[in-house]
Amino acid sequence: MSSNGPKAPAGPDGLLKMQELSEASGVSPATIKHYLREGLLPEPVRTSRNMAYYPPHFVERIRLIKRLQEERFMPLKLIRGMLDEDPDRARALVELEDRILEHALAASDQRRVSAAEVRTRYDIPQYVLERLAELEVLTPSSRGYDPDDVQIIEAIGRFRAGGYDEALGFTVYDTLRYRDALEPLVAEEVRTLLDRLAGGVEADRAAQIIRSGAEPLRELIGAIHSKLLLAELRRQRGLAGAR
Repeated sequence: MSSNGPKAPAGPDGLLKMQELSEASGVSPATIKHYLREGLLPEPVRTSRNMAYYPPHFVERIRLIKRLQEERFMPLKLIRGMLDEDPDRARALVELEDRILEHALAASDQRRVSAAEVRTRYDIPQYVLERLAELEVLTPSSRGYDPDDVQIIEAIGRFRAGGYDEALGFTVYDTLRYRDALEPLVAEEVRTLLDRLAGGVEADRAAQIIRSGAEPLRELIGAIHSKLLLAELRRQRGLAGAR
């Protein structure tokens, strides 16, 4: 009976040949050799000038390197530093990211609102929704809009009802100002959360902490924005009075 899995190791003491290591890790021999040259993997066991064998634990390390490189866009130099310093923490970081994304995507898919229902519920022209999707402010799927999309749509509807409309120069492009301002803040927030939680808190508990903080964080950002807006209006009034 044939098997689709990797071939059994043929090397001494369970060590793997390069091709076996490649098949088990899902990473090409050329890439593995590049990792070796960059110092991301220890030296293999050499039995002759042209024959090298690799410990089985290389498989998980190679998979981790590939994920950090492709999913977190980390340069190999930084990955090498992480693995040299604390490889267990690097694995915990990836596991935590996976668990958070799993919870977030599951919750998002379960609570999607169809495009037809959105059009019925909110008085927003279709072209506005389409333009927001083109700008990737909204990210609808074939199943409709996720909960964050719906909150954005509801907020824009309330803006328009309050007078923030095209006649006064307010357009969907104004949303980009807020998105662009928030992107570096969110990137820093994610780095901070992962650094503090990875390895120190069990992955499910860490995901729960992040979920429970989502709503208070919205309220915090809204309150700070309100205070800054008022402070800026006062500053502008002071400048006008000084002229």
